[in-house]
Amino acid sequence: MKILICSDGTVASDNAIRMAGLLAPAAGVPLTLFGIAETSDDEQPLREALAKQAIVLRGAGAGPRLIVRSGEPITQILAETAVNKYDLVIIGARRKQMTGYFWQSQRTYEIIKSIEPAVLVALGNCARLARFLVCTGGKRYIDDAVRLTGTLAAAVGAQVTLLHVMAEPPAIYADLVEMEEDVDALLASRSELGRTLQAQKQALQKLGVAANIRVRHGIVADEIFDEVASGAYDLIVSGSSRARGPLRHYIMGDITRSIVNRAECSVLVARSSRRVAARDFWHVLREKLFPAAEQVS
Repeated sequence: MKILICSDGTVASDNAIRMAGLLAPAAGVPLTLFGIAETSDDEQPLREALAKQAIVLRGAGAGPRLIVRSGEPITQILAETAVNKYDLVIIGARRKQMTGYFWQSQRTYEIIKSIEPAVLVALGNCARLARFLVCTGGKRYIDDAVRLTGTLAAAVGAQVTLLHVMAEPPAIYADLVEMEEDVDALLASRSELGRTLQAQKQALQKLGVAANIRVRHGIVADEIFDEVASGAYDLIVSGSSRARGPLRHYIMGDITRSIVNRAECSVLVARSSRRVAARDFWHVLREKLFPAAEQVS
């Protein structure tokens, strides 16, 4: 595994440095600290800021390689990740207001949608990595995200919870809700959902990761954050799908965008193993138009 940290030398990028300091030494992976100066006048101050951040990483047991370039940030990050194959890119983020959502910058969204590797948006204090929450739609195309999460969790000794959220059925089906939220009964049902969740849990356990499954009903984003509030999670994992045809980027659905906006802990936006074909565009559009029916992916 190779990790790239994108830093502009500001306080916001310190989140990314702290996150890398937790991950890289535990995983024993190569680490690159990548700074981009938007003008040539910014290059020397950026080098000085990166040198200080590199000292922090070395103190955590990680010895980063430093790269400084000038130009438009997203273009430079795209070029670097195209030439050197990274498994994970870590970027920092800052809260834009004292209360409410983060409402990330458009640049953050463009990085997530444009580059090939998974993107870890480092938020909050990044003081520990003990509990991960994976938002799974109960489908196999999230398997790559589960494997990446398992690799990271195994490195730092974190526990993983697989969360699946179903749409809330009418009140007359209250018994069905109770049955579906009984995880043992769901796994024993041999339904497609039960089999998939069981396979994902077993994949994590094979990596030596303690894993459990949670099932909720209701509005997807609200249920995710109810779970986050009750579980003291340090990392939320959501997905994105590779588009084909006219969509030459990763599709970051409304749920993933909402998670990135609302989270007060770090968010890993992983890539799905299934490529979204052009014929699936209308399915994606339908999910955007009717979010109540959308499953987490």
